[in-house]
This record gives sequence, C-alpha cells and structure tokens, in this order.
Amino acid sequence: MRSHIVSNIVSNAVLKLHGIQRRAQLPVAMLLLLNLAACGGDAGTSIAGSTASPQAVPPVSSAAALAAPVPPTSPAAAPVEQPSLVPIVNGEGAALTVSTTGSIDKGNAFFKAFGNGRSCASCHQESQGWSIRPDNLQDRFTQTNGSDPVFALNDGANSPNALTATIDQKRLAYSMLLTKGLIRVGLAVPADAEFTLVKVDDPYGYASTKELSLFRRPMPTTNLKFLSTVMWDARETFADARSNLCIRNSRPLQCFATTDFDLLHQSNSAVTGHAQAAQGLTAAEQRSIVDFEKTLFTAQITSLAAGNLTDAGAKGGPLELAKNNFYFGINDIDVGDYVSGASFDRNVMAMFTTWRGLDRPTPPIPPAQGRPGQPGQPPSAINIARASVARGEQIFNNKPFNVTGVAGFNGELRVALQRATCTSCHSVGNVGSHSVPRLFNTGVSDASLRTPDMPLYTLRNKLTGEVMETTDPGRAMNTGKWQDIGRFKVPSLRAIEARSPYFHNGGMIELTDVVKFYDKRFNIGLTPQEIIDLTEFLKVL
Repeated sequence: MRSHIVSNIVSNAVLKLHGIQRRAQLPVAMLLLLNLAACGGDAGTSIAGSTASPQAVPPVSSAAALAAPVPPTSPAAAPVEQPSLVPIVNGEGAALTVSTTGSIDKGNAFFKAFGNGRSCASCHQESQGWSIRPDNLQDRFTQTNGSDPVFALNDGANSPNALTATIDQKRLAYSMLLTKGLIRVGLAVPADAEFTLVKVDDPYGYASTKELSLFRRPMPTTNLKFLSTVMWDARETFADARSNLCIRNSRPLQCFATTDFDLLHQSNSAVTGHAQAAQGLTAAEQRSIVDFEKTLFTAQITSLAAGNLTDAGAKGGPLELAKNNFYFGINDIDVGDYVSGASFDRNVMAMFTTWRGLDRPTPPIPPAQGRPGQPGQPPSAINIARASVARGEQIFNNKPFNVTGVAGFNGELRVALQRATCTSCHSVGNVGSHSVPRLFNTGVSDASLRTPDMPLYTLRNKLTGEVMETTDPGRAMNTGKWQDIGRFKVPSLRAIEARSPYFHNGGMIELTDVVKFYDKRFNIGLTPQEIIDLTEFLKVL
C-alpha cells in the first residue's frame, strides 16, 4: 500500500513538473534576444576580533563574458554543466553568473569528487542558480539509470533503507529528490530539548525518535557576500561570545562567528556528510572552496517579457548586484543600520525605478509650422511589461500588512504594531536577504500545509503539555527550544527564477504561488493586478 501511495505521489508531481520543462524549451527568437541582451542591445579563520565593517566592492572583471553566445538547448539536456559565464536559459528568460576572477575554475575543490562520488557541484549547479531543480534531476536520472552520484541512499533517498535494485525501485526511493529537489536531512531531537516527539507519520517508514527525516532544498552557493545565516535552520551558524557581530537588543546578547568561519566548517560537514568521505577536507581545500563560492554573483539578466534587465536605466543583472554593500546589521528592521545609525529604510529594492510609468501612452504632438499633428502612441509590449515590474518593486517595498503569529518577529522585535512590508524580512538592499541571523516561522511547515509525501511530527512541550504538529521543526532541532519550532532563515531572492521550487521544502512550484501564499497568510489584500506585478518583479531578480 505504501509503495502504491508513493508511486501516485511521484506520478502527480512529474505531471506538474512537465509544465516547467515546457516553459524552459524556448524558441529560437528568445535565444537571439538573449544574445542581443548580453551584448547590451535593446532587444527587448580566526573568530575573535572580527568586525562588522562594510566590505569593499569586488572587482568584477567578467563583463566581456556577457557578449558570449548562448548555446542552443534541447528538450532533454545532458546532465553535463553548460559553459560558464554565459546567460543560461530558464522559464522566464535567462540568468547569468559572473565571477570576480573572470572565470569559473573547474579545477577548484568545489568540483572534486569525494567519498560516494559527489562533489559540491552535484547539488549546486550553475545552470540551476547554484542549487538543483527537479527537471534537471529527472534528466540525470534517466541518462544514468539512477546511478548519478546525486542519487545516494544516505540523503538523496526518502529513506536510507529504501530498495534500489531495479529502476522502478530507484524512482520510488528518490521520489522527493526527483519531484521537489529535496535532500533528506537526518537529525535527532536534542537531548535537552524543551519538547518530546510523541508521534511520527512517515510515508517512508524510517523516521523515529532516533532520527527525524527533514526534507530540504539545497541552498544556492552564490551571492554569499550577502549572507548572515548558513543553512535553512542555521545549524552551521556558530555563536561566538568573543565576537562583536551581535544582534542589537537581543536578550541574552547573541553574538556570532564570521560567515567565513561558518562556511569553512560547512564545506567540511558537506563532504563528510553528504559525500560520505572517510576523511574531512584539508584546510587548503576548505579555503579553496569557500573562496571560490565568494567570487560568484548570480541574477536574472533577461526577461521574456521585459527584455534586457539593464536597459532604460534599470540595474538588474549580476554586475550591478555585486556592487551592493553589505555588513552585519545593515538596514536592520529592529534598530536600523548598525554602522551608519540610520533608521530602517523599507525602500530596499531600487533596481527598476526608471521603468515606472513606461506603460503610459506617448502624448500627441500638436501641429506646428504647417506640419500635421501626430496622435499619441500606445505603449509597446516591452514597456508594459517593464512598468509591471516597477510596480511590483514598489509593492514589495511599500504594501503594508499586519504580521501576526510569526515566531521570531512577533514578541521579539520592537516594530510598532507589528506593521510590515515584504522588506521587513527581506531587508538587504537589492538582494532581499536578512543582515543578521534572525529566523522566522511564517507557517511553511505547519501541519495544515502538509502534502502526502511529507512526514508529519507531533511534538509536546515538556512544561506546558502543549502539542504542535509540523513537517519540519526547523531551528528547534538545533536549539531544542519550543519557540524555535518551524523557524527558518530568510533566503536571498536574487536568481530565484533559476531555482524552482520554493521554500525550504519545495512546497511551491511557481512564484505566483509564493505571492498568493503570503497574501493569504497575512491577509494582505493584494488585487489580481498587484499579484501579477509582484510576481513579475520576483521573476526578474
């Protein structure tokens, strides 16, 4: 019976994903647009002593790579990575990665196979926003009969005890990876937790009090300049009482190691865990991997509807992204800017201000000196699309709503009346990440949103007896605190179109679904046009 249920889940999910694959099969005209757009055309580890000082803008030396032609794509792309530093087609246009070194060093330890044959690149691919997508994973499964290293029992399968003798058994075993791009994270409830696990409903028959199965999307290994929290649940974000990287007004005071230290540790954890290497990385390999990751900047560069995202004064794309400033506590919602002392600025996104009003028709030209007048002209399709993006940017910045029932926000931040906009959480300028390790529970792992392919865990508070059901306890699996159940990091939003599906659990396939989720969750009251505009804005990040 269980196998039959899982089989149905896989079949239904694959049908949904076919829509994504069809969108990615772009016409020749789109490839020409990408080439023109890329050319600028108008087609369209000491922890102690760390400081919270602004980082210098990295020297981006790969602008010439924007002119490189886009290779043709086929409906069934090979699992081999596409060439680097060229626009890579996705469902809404193309994304581009640039490097501060001017190239992608494929000789870096990031691409080296360890243990079970995996490398960092097994789950972090340039062509997928430096994460992985189900459509690509399905291609890799088909072309290798499920033998690609990404399909490893330890965490690629729904259960490490899954049967994989036949191709059909493999397809069932790796269904969460194939349909949602989810890696299984096995964690035990902390011994000193404020709660106990009283019930497990796991469709794969593995999770228990000894080890919960938590299914999560691989985080992108790009745009790390703007990172404050490592991993969805911050388990690779380390406290450091000697550091001055401290969250203002936190009681007790929460101080942290540098993200560089965190990333060095995380690289080693990934190799000994995900890749099952018998030995950890050398210090040189750790340094090499982290330094490589820090050179990468990825963003959408062209849009099917709006064309080149740097045209008409716009500041989209990875070159402009790399110029943005970042430091611990920049533009913090609670106390303002830690360095400048400025108040919190909700106008976080300012890339498409020059596109405002482009959907207005041109005014008529009156007759003059014997010349007949000219009637006003309607806006072009590309200008209509650009105006929609600009409106979406303003909605993201300024559409107010009340925040209720969000652990980590309500009761912990001194925000008047808990009034917020999207930028209250996505507060780093033109990036959308959060500048301090502050995690929130917006309800994504609530039992009410559980799908049949997800385990469900029932937890009981040891002190109060309160019971909570969740598909993933999130931060609480590290801290053991009741108040941390369901709390996850605020992810960066750049290049988000390149790495569907969304949320830590891959619960949303389309960006419009993400917008509608938050509209309903916070009773924002978005109009149908506002939903369209906000979605169009997210697509071009």
